[in-house]
Amino acid sequence: MTPLRLGYLYGFGAYLLWGFFPLYLKLLRPAGPLEILAHRIVWSVVFVALVLGALRNVGFLRALARRPRTLAGIGVAATLIAGNWGTYIYGVNSDRVVETALGYFINPLVVVLLGVFVLRERLRPAQWAALGTGGLAVAVLTVDYGRLPWLALVLAFSFAGYGLVKKKLGLPAAEGLFVESAVLALPALGYLGWLAAAGEAAFGQVSLAHTILLVLAGAATAIPLLLFAGAANRLPLTSLGMIQYVAPILQLGCGVLVFHEPMPPARLAGFALVWLALAVFTIDAVQAARQTHHTHPHPHPPTPTATSRDLALSAAGSRRTSLSPGQKVQDRGE
Repeated sequence: MTPLRLGYLYGFGAYLLWGFFPLYLKLLRPAGPLEILAHRIVWSVVFVALVLGALRNVGFLRALARRPRTLAGIGVAATLIAGNWGTYIYGVNSDRVVETALGYFINPLVVVLLGVFVLRERLRPAQWAALGTGGLAVAVLTVDYGRLPWLALVLAFSFAGYGLVKKKLGLPAAEGLFVESAVLALPALGYLGWLAAAGEAAFGQVSLAHTILLVLAGAATAIPLLLFAGAANRLPLTSLGMIQYVAPILQLGCGVLVFHEPMPPARLAGFALVWLALAVFTIDAVQAARQTHHTHPHPHPPTPTATSRDLALSAAGSRRTSLSPGQKVQDRGE
């Protein structure tokens, strides 16, 4: 199998698992969102530690200990991803899967918005049009819901911020996830201990199958991320960017078709505007990538830089240097 085909296999595997994740989270009830989040953190540490042990790749911890600024950045990334995970779990288990899907649909647009205000980027007219259409979609959905779709916005901004921090840190996928989860593991263990002492923990109290599913939350978190890292090593950013919409499409399908959440005409109109904005954004990104590739078929820029388009197309996750719009993503170890 060629590296390109393997990349697509890894990419679709990652996004299929993320797309059907609401089905898994529903099985974890009656555990509450915070208990599920705590188990996800703790068992992620265990699972990734086993993976790194098998790969004999633990020396990176000593190198990180000598980089206090990187450790501080990891703390920020850990806080952002914990907020993202917790919000997503709450959304799924409060029967708002459709709104969580909206968050990941608008995430690329939020990343571009961060590019303007954080990275001081100048956008092309098509990108401004996509942002304006996305803003109109949020306004329509606010009228439909009778409130801001805050859950979707929290998911989009927290994941976009996480992607930006991760891009600046430049940590490999497995090692980054291990350290981020380890930062959160102590408070997570403390919360689980408090739940058990208060007699309010669902872990071990519902059924053997439920207990096993909570333990497997670590693998369910890490495996898609590692698959994504494999895809990121083998696919151009534009290809990776286009298949990222598989996950929210499947999540939307789960919400409407499996969990029978309402989709009134006004809400459908709001989603249609989001899809229009994403179409404009994606077409513009593909055209820009082709133009750059034709102009510079073998680019050799002096310094790797993270742009908002890189972050939006790659959806963040592994260590990557997105040197130019048409280049393949490279994963560099410590």
